[in-house]
Amino acid sequence: MLAFAVLVGPFALSFHMHYPDEMYYTDASVKMLQNGDYLTTYLGSGELRFKKPIGTYWTVLAGFKLFGVTPFASRFFFLIAGALTIGFTYWTAIVLAGDKKIAGISALIMASNPVLIFSATRSIPDVLLVLTMSASAVGFAGLIRFGDVTPKKYLWILYISLALAFEVKGLPAAALGGIGLIYLLVNPWKRISLRTLFHLPAILVAAVIALFWFAAMWKIHGPTYLDSFLEDQVGTRVASRYLLIFQNGFLAFGILILIFLPWVLFAVSKAKNSILKVRKEDPTFFWFAILWGLAILGMGAMTSKFYERYLLPVAPVLAILLAWILVRAEFEGKRMGLIITSWFFILLNSILFLFCLWLNSNLGAPVLIWIQLIIALLILLYLIRLTTKSIKLPKAITYGFLLLFFLISTGTYQISLPDQGQQIKAFAVQEKIDASEKIGFIGNLHTSSKIRIALGTGFQMIDLSRYEFRDQIGTYDQLIIEDKYLDSIDASGFQKKVASLNWASRVIPELLKNAGNPDFEQILEEKGQKYFWLQRISEKN
Repeated sequence: MLAFAVLVGPFALSFHMHYPDEMYYTDASVKMLQNGDYLTTYLGSGELRFKKPIGTYWTVLAGFKLFGVTPFASRFFFLIAGALTIGFTYWTAIVLAGDKKIAGISALIMASNPVLIFSATRSIPDVLLVLTMSASAVGFAGLIRFGDVTPKKYLWILYISLALAFEVKGLPAAALGGIGLIYLLVNPWKRISLRTLFHLPAILVAAVIALFWFAAMWKIHGPTYLDSFLEDQVGTRVASRYLLIFQNGFLAFGILILIFLPWVLFAVSKAKNSILKVRKEDPTFFWFAILWGLAILGMGAMTSKFYERYLLPVAPVLAILLAWILVRAEFEGKRMGLIITSWFFILLNSILFLFCLWLNSNLGAPVLIWIQLIIALLILLYLIRLTTKSIKLPKAITYGFLLLFFLISTGTYQISLPDQGQQIKAFAVQEKIDASEKIGFIGNLHTSSKIRIALGTGFQMIDLSRYEFRDQIGTYDQLIIEDKYLDSIDASGFQKKVASLNWASRVIPELLKNAGNPDFEQILEEKGQKYFWLQRISEKN
């Protein structure tokens, strides 16, 4: 858990990359702080948005409350959620198998899951959903192991976790939880009685948690808010064409295998015998994991557009099943495959280290980046030692995979940072911009969300319509506008200054090629992406 947080943290806690959907949650959280209304969610344009429950918004809001409105704060608890998911995976495996070897391999598999890593670097619901579903897996594991004499703590963990999952994502969490509960009632190996599952105190508390926000929105906004919620949860996400369902299902199955590489490759040897052993040892869990896997594949197939992150909620349970199979196949005894895999990641990290060293040497970097490169080198030497001595190879593979992201952040530092938000905040301070006037924004909405975070609650920035901004700018004395839109408006009545200059994605190869060139700053000025701050010229001036 600590290794995950430390090695992924530098990549996660600044805007080295920005995922489009983050804007929905960060924009709304800034608006919540400005409005003092912590229940109603808004877009950056000021429009209401009810497509997702409140859980993700409150997670962003908690970061803002604790650390201030910053990129670090917007993602902090999502990184922690990713690390905690690894802990819950370990705990679930311990409850099920009582075997620290299986639990340890499960945690390593989950820590090196690329979908978990990317989800933990974004302020979107998916990592919170996998955290809450992995917590619910602890409750399911307790019931699978102890049956009708299950200690009450597992029922509390199960129902509270499912309630929190529902407040994060809505119906997908309810579907997986419902499938799991029905399975416990009807499976032929260790059937759980309804009396055991019906723990009224836990169910009542869970119902309050799950339905609180929905009840509040009904009271404040009436039943119409449900139209937007259900449209997102069901209407726009469920595919109706058979070919599309087949394509999505096939894609989901392929990606499910890919996200568990290289571990699935180690399970190929003795696969049949090891799978039969696991099924015989604990058929209740074996088929529970298979059922959840099939359920998530079915949900993925039914979506109108499939994303790999949709598979994440059941990844911890499948990681435990895979680890159990690997341990029973005695995969650590076949060291050659593990050694080759570890050297593969060492080679990748070595190439990446040299590239980042070259890039930062040519473009200049702060002390923290050099410290990070030194730490990366020490970790790389440690992994080489483990591999050459052929010890702790699964650990070496996982840490090697995580080290890639630690190193990537030293390279993307030059490309992505300071981001547009940081640059525009510095511009606003330097120019002593009056925060009392509303600011109209014209440009990429993902960039808007970064700027809104940087400016904080002191500024009121409104996203103007992509198609109607020409009719809207008349009511604003201050505008922030992307360079490609500048020629679309009459800017003669404004004073114009460059507020942000960044690497445009289309010219990254060219800029990398010119790293170290004495004329690099001039090339960046010519090729880079600009955002302008326009201030209306008053009549008396």
